[in-house]
Amino acid sequence: MSQPCAIQACKRVSRTLCYGCNQNFCREHMREHDLTLNSQLNPLSDEINALGDRLKSINLENAIGDSRQKLDKWRIDCHKTIDYYFDEKCRELDRCIEKKMEKQREEISRMRTKLSELIQEQEATHRDIDSLTSTVKDLEREMSKIEQTSFQIEIKSLVLDDSLIQIEDLDVNRFDLSSLSSIYKTINYPRENWAPLTCNNRYLLIHQEPNLCLVDRDLTIIKQNSWIYGTIYDMCWSSALNRFIVINGSDVFLVDEDNMSIENIQTLQKRKWLSCTTSETSLFLSTKVWGSSIMEFSLLPTIELVKQWQSPDTCTRDEVINGIVYNNGTICMMIRNPSEKTIHIEMRSSATLDRLWSVRLNIAYSQNIRTRCCLVTHNEWLVVDRNTSRIFHISKDGKVKSSNAYNPPPFCATIYDQDMLAVSTARGVNLHKL
Repeated sequence: MSQPCAIQACKRVSRTLCYGCNQNFCREHMREHDLTLNSQLNPLSDEINALGDRLKSINLENAIGDSRQKLDKWRIDCHKTIDYYFDEKCRELDRCIEKKMEKQREEISRMRTKLSELIQEQEATHRDIDSLTSTVKDLEREMSKIEQTSFQIEIKSLVLDDSLIQIEDLDVNRFDLSSLSSIYKTINYPRENWAPLTCNNRYLLIHQEPNLCLVDRDLTIIKQNSWIYGTIYDMCWSSALNRFIVINGSDVFLVDEDNMSIENIQTLQKRKWLSCTTSETSLFLSTKVWGSSIMEFSLLPTIELVKQWQSPDTCTRDEVINGIVYNNGTICMMIRNPSEKTIHIEMRSSATLDRLWSVRLNIAYSQNIRTRCCLVTHNEWLVVDRNTSRIFHISKDGKVKSSNAYNPPPFCATIYDQDMLAVSTARGVNLHKL
């Protein structure tokens, strides 16, 4: 049975079925239907050509530049780790042979003293001569052994697990504070402790009184050492020195990741230090005084003062710099203004300290509580405020993207191993998966 044309106003009987639309048309309206469909092809062709041109214009260097920098930094850090391990083993080898030689030096020195006494007193006996002769022969035998010394060195090949570096296609907006995951792991403090934390590419460094502790991704304590130097104001990692840096308000310490030894940097004068951060070549320290100063120190070959900025270049005379964090040629600064009862975050050039942007934060002011910041992905920032129990997400150009409540009140945060956010509170340290 014939079907009517799909065009409602048409009274003609359909002659053709359009299988694509599953509609019946008369001859005339089938031609119009074909023309309508075909007329949509040219604009689609233009859009496809535009997308092709857009694809050609994409700058791959811009797209993967940050990721390549991370890979290059990993390569440099690994080379430093290997060089450090090599130097340690060379020193161990030197100590092995030095121990043997030192024993012989002591014996030769003893013989010289004995011989000098006999020559001076002119009372040598056959027994003395025989004893000295025997000792000389013993020394000759030991010397021959030293000259022929060889060590068996067992070397295992360095095996690189492909899982060391995992490349994922990440959305630039992947980090979303508003959808921060629930707590993944927690390590508790034995008592309340408002302590900072930091990390390198392997461990978190935390202060679990009375110890400084290195913990892994499961918050298991790997190494620890007693900390007897008072309140810790800040800590950071130096890839150049392959050491953690910890400040206690007057002194600056180096903490060795391998053996957890703690060394006071004697070349730095005692100051009221409050915050620290490092670049690839420099250590930056800020002072805990009104009108805070920032000092830049070279890291290698020795730690020496390079440059100093003072108020008003750093901040006004009635302001205090609560914290500093270096990133890619810039320094992020948290500044507190007691007279105006305000807190703001500023981005400065690390070379000149010129201001790049500044944002006043909607944070209730507190005289005795520090507000801290940390770097997250894509040059963005988190501001952690213990006073209001909130964390603020700041864009790379200084815009507040979002803020979230966090309980218990947070004190310090850091991105750990690229896919974890570590947050310290008075009760301990929490890990969140990103």
